[in-house]
Amino acid sequence: MRRRVVVTGGGALTPLASTPAALHAALCAGQSALRSIELFPYEGLLPLPAGEIRPFEPRDHLGDRNLRPVDRTARLLLVATQQALEASGWSAEMRAACEVGLLLGTMFCSVRTIAEFDRRAVQLGPSAASPIDFANSVINAAAGQAAIWHNLRGINTTLAAGEASSLLALAQAADLIRQGRAGALLAGGAEELCYESFLGHQRAGRLGRRPVPFDAGRDGFALAEGAAALMLEDAAGAVARGARVLAVVRGHAAAFDPSAGEDPAAAADAVERAVRQALADAEVEPSTLDLLVLGASGAVRGDRAEALGVAAALGARAADVPVAAPKAGLGESLGASGALQALTALGTFGDGVVPGVFGLEALEDGFPLGGVQAGSRRLDRSPRLALLHALATDGQCCAVVLEAA
Repeated sequence: MRRRVVVTGGGALTPLASTPAALHAALCAGQSALRSIELFPYEGLLPLPAGEIRPFEPRDHLGDRNLRPVDRTARLLLVATQQALEASGWSAEMRAACEVGLLLGTMFCSVRTIAEFDRRAVQLGPSAASPIDFANSVINAAAGQAAIWHNLRGINTTLAAGEASSLLALAQAADLIRQGRAGALLAGGAEELCYESFLGHQRAGRLGRRPVPFDAGRDGFALAEGAAALMLEDAAGAVARGARVLAVVRGHAAAFDPSAGEDPAAAADAVERAVRQALADAEVEPSTLDLLVLGASGAVRGDRAEALGVAAALGARAADVPVAAPKAGLGESLGASGALQALTALGTFGDGVVPGVFGLEALEDGFPLGGVQAGSRRLDRSPRLALLHALATDGQCCAVVLEAA
């Protein structure tokens, strides 16, 4: 018999707010974090909006410990994981006595550090390369640094699956606990905003001036940064230690579109398969869903494929189930976005308010989901079941079903 997996705490650091509660309140108030970049110059870049965390002073969150070995991505993650540990009651003494692990989702991790390390080595020779930069030039550097910082002695794994990374991290962490291979795991994602990733997305034609999910006039997403983490535990262990349970991870599934969005039908089919299989794994019917939290970002093809695939899987329920798309206010935080979607669901479980899609003016013709609104709304009854879905630009899909505690 598989074990029951619960969520006992969360943490977030985003351009919009620096705690999960403040983030949910800001999204429900229709606030947006998208603005001009100050982190690096626009030289060679289009002056497009982005989601930058500013000001970001790590010591305000982490104290006076030595921060030199950790770069921006790791610092964002340190803050989010510290919040999740504190919110769930996992003290330093408990972590010394019991193993806690970390599964991190990220698309690029420390791409700025990697680029700087390579640049110095090419321009000045290998002897000029920074040893500290070298340690952070691998994709699992942030997860490793977080484990060192917080004394996380359990499994430490990094998953890279584009915009679906941290939702997959959440799903795989749940599986490990289900199977009895772990008792407590942090799962989440982290991504930094930097010149290199902005330039790459600009050259790929993915960024837009109207990054509004599902809007008929959308033309691409706004790049952003952030970190989020959730504490997952075996339900029996959480109850035994008197932890507050926020939600239950009921089920999940993943699928892949080999066309990477080039074939719209294949993309929608992959979404549909992931959603159907997640509902089956959770043993719930589409008719029982109270909330959709989707990964729509303003991407023209991606938003359409996600909406069509989810609608096909839900059938008649697609006409009225409420929809949240937090990237409307946050921007596209890539590997961190799935965990932020999960925190959006937890926020709605808590107060019954579904954030609106900030900036939405008109849905495209034939839009298949009936629960999308520009403004936030309070549900008539407390929401019980939420479906989260993420579709990455490379074709990776992941769906997770959460149940309110």
